[in-house]
Amino acid sequence: MSAPAYGLLRQVSETASVLLENNPSSMTLEGTNSWVLRATPSSPAVVVDPGYRDLAHLELLAGVGAVELILLTHCHPDHAEGAPWFAERTGAPVRAFDPALCVDASSFVDGEVISAGGLSLRVLHTPGHTDDSVSLVLDGQVLTGDTILGRGTTVLHDLGDYLRSLRKLIELPAGTVGLPGHGPELPDLPATAREYLAHREQRLDQVRSALKTLGADATPRQVVEVVYADVDRALWAPAEWSVQAQLDYLRSEENG
Repeated sequence: MSAPAYGLLRQVSETASVLLENNPSSMTLEGTNSWVLRATPSSPAVVVDPGYRDLAHLELLAGVGAVELILLTHCHPDHAEGAPWFAERTGAPVRAFDPALCVDASSFVDGEVISAGGLSLRVLHTPGHTDDSVSLVLDGQVLTGDTILGRGTTVLHDLGDYLRSLRKLIELPAGTVGLPGHGPELPDLPATAREYLAHREQRLDQVRSALKTLGADATPRQVVEVVYADVDRALWAPAEWSVQAQLDYLRSEENG
């Protein structure tokens, strides 16, 4: 794989470009994708997920030109922490699903259409990774934040919500391009969402099987050691969070 192009605005489509933040890790892959959306090269921009309060990155992002609106896909600091500083720097308001993240603007409503910079973006509330996660649909593209990554699987807060969000994304037209918060673009987001759904159902079956061996009161760590035995141990801690979500889901089914 070629070296990540930090600090360079990369054109992805007629309306979308990406500036990759230099914050690589096992959780953020090569780093956070800050998306710059424009109707035309001379239009003011809509910026999605400015990233951490990383002034070098944010100054480069401010250098793309006039910014009309800042949007956040969810609350995690690698997406949202820099938004207040960036809003002050550019004079643009910030909108998010969580009102606490907004600056001089209202919070998202599921299904609303946002008009800015000559663009129309439709908000899909897609919780699961976090309660406030959204995806933003734009001209045959969808910005997914951490709901679906460019590769690998995301950490879950609520599996039931996540499965419902995947089904919502599967309903998008075939060939809708995924623009994720981390990792490369996805040529067919609904197809990827179907793969994610199948993967989650497979993991649930594996957890059910592990519980038969370990007992119904097994801890997330015990389940991880069985189900994720073939996964790099560096990823076991985030895997525990996902297993906790799976256990909560299965136990709610039993009590439901």
